Amino acid sequence: MSVPLYQAKAEFFRMLGHPVRIRVLELLQDGPMPVRDLLTAIEVEASGLSQQLAVLRRSGIVTAAREGSTVVYELAGGDVADLMRAARRILTEMLAGQGELLAELREAEVSAS
Repeated sequence: MSVPLYQAKAEFFRMLGHPVRIRVLELLQDGPMPVRDLLTAIEVEASGLSQQLAVLRRSGIVTAAREGSTVVYELAGGDVADLMRAARRILTEMLAGQGELLAELREAEVSAS
């Protein structure tokens, strides 16, 4: 029995729904990174990062390769970077809209005084 597409999409977005995972994906947009660099950039406990990287690996959204004693992570495909950029654009538009609404409310408040 197959899962409906909308349900699969919901599971996908739930998998993305952790700040550390999002930060990892943002950092990996610039190219592969060793775990030590991810740890430095994210400032989270090593065990916490390891747990979140495992979720991303299991989902197939990132891949890991061992280079000597170092594990290097990278995005599995360019679509993930596109998704991160699209999310940034959407948030920017949403926040701009909220800023405009806030300005209108403040203006109305001043006019009412």
